[in-house]
Amino acid sequence: MFETNDIQILMRSRIPLIVIETHEEPRVIELFKRVAVASALPLYRWSTTQAMQRIDVELEPVWTMDKPQALLKHVHANPRPGIYLLLDFHPWLDDAAIVRLVKDIALKHGETPNTLVFISHKFDVPPEIERYTARFELSLPSAERLVGIVQEEARAWAKGHPELRVHTEDGIVDTLARNLAGLSVEDARRLARQAIADDGALTHSDLTPVMEAKYQLLARDGALSFEYDTARFSEVGGMNRLKTWLEQRKRVFLADTPPPGLDPPRGIMLLGVQGCGKSLSAKAIAGVWGVPLLRLDGGALYDKYIGQTEKNLREALKTAEVMAPCVLWIDEIEKALAVGDSDGGTSRRVLGTLLTWMAERKAPVFLAVTANDIQQLPPELIRKGRLDEIFFVDLPDAETRKVIFGIHLRKRGTDPGGFDLDRVATISEGFSGAEIEQAVVAAFYAAHARDQAVSPADLAREIVSTRPLSVVMAEKIDALRAWAASRTVPVN
Repeated sequence: MFETNDIQILMRSRIPLIVIETHEEPRVIELFKRVAVASALPLYRWSTTQAMQRIDVELEPVWTMDKPQALLKHVHANPRPGIYLLLDFHPWLDDAAIVRLVKDIALKHGETPNTLVFISHKFDVPPEIERYTARFELSLPSAERLVGIVQEEARAWAKGHPELRVHTEDGIVDTLARNLAGLSVEDARRLARQAIADDGALTHSDLTPVMEAKYQLLARDGALSFEYDTARFSEVGGMNRLKTWLEQRKRVFLADTPPPGLDPPRGIMLLGVQGCGKSLSAKAIAGVWGVPLLRLDGGALYDKYIGQTEKNLREALKTAEVMAPCVLWIDEIEKALAVGDSDGGTSRRVLGTLLTWMAERKAPVFLAVTANDIQQLPPELIRKGRLDEIFFVDLPDAETRKVIFGIHLRKRGTDPGGFDLDRVATISEGFSGAEIEQAVVAAFYAAHARDQAVSPADLAREIVSTRPLSVVMAEKIDALRAWAASRTVPVN
């Protein structure tokens, strides 16, 4: 009912062209049938396969109008006003003559108020007709409606399997409904049906496939990717202070209504030495909080056309909000958002778009930003209020190095109890987590070449033969650590 009123308001505002981007074509057609009745106007539907047909009274198609130019000429010449639903019309707007005919109809609207409604999955409005056009978005189902959809699909499955009943874990219906937020009625119903049909049950194990399918429905470009495997914090050695910080904020972030006086956490920056676990920590946040992880590729945002880069960013951020609650990971942000003067101002506009979103977003999207060189970033990006804290990921200390060696030995099916971890931790001083892993990998290769099990000697040999980054680029690493000592919070 509200959508019918909104469309009628648009039409009374003398808007000749309406664009609706949607996959729910049948829903739009039914909506306009109600609008046509309320407005006492004839309603026509046109597609390249079914020509033009009046559908408020179900007349036969007019096959002589199967071509867009013939249709538009008829509308322009018709003295009687009407509503014309044009399905998948976007390919024809590459033709200058078609665009001109649409503009002629729009200009004549004051004399004959015909309304053209363009319905497509995606629709770019040509600049010639943009000022005569309004966009209309279909409303999304409420939380209560989504719960009802899940329950309806459960009843439908049970009806088709009378000997069985749908098994549901405690709280799963509300949780699944919350994870379906942002989808259309049709898509939400389909994903709920898939979750139930798989095994006749609704369990928390269904949530990950649902979120993956939801992301596939929402993703529009290559700038945003869904990270399917989020690391557990058991795979991250050390970082105790960061872990405590995150645990303290987990319940508030996931709460439907935060406690009085506590705002949901907004995000953190992870700065540090390369290879010390910044990216793994960003992934682990999503794993510990049990929410989806989306990765924003800064390089994929950029487009040669003016304004398209900012549009790509807005669409990526919009997708993240629909996926909420989630973690949005921007890796090496200085490569994507460092402000310069050599790109026609694009990087500054991208930065402005991101800053506005960071300040105004309402959805629970936690920003996990990693950087190698914070001095390339503008200060307005990293001030408190936009990000909650800046953590520094330093080279691991001896105790953390022992933990990391143990993790990577166990990952490869080897008991670390057979190794002198105190010794390897001592001789690997200055190694990053990534360099420790590679030393373990190299030791396994050496042992495999001899057809033997890996030994402590293999591991020690690989460590002493390696020159870590802290040695190869000692001056830069020392300068970074000195800079961060009084400006950031250590993760340990």
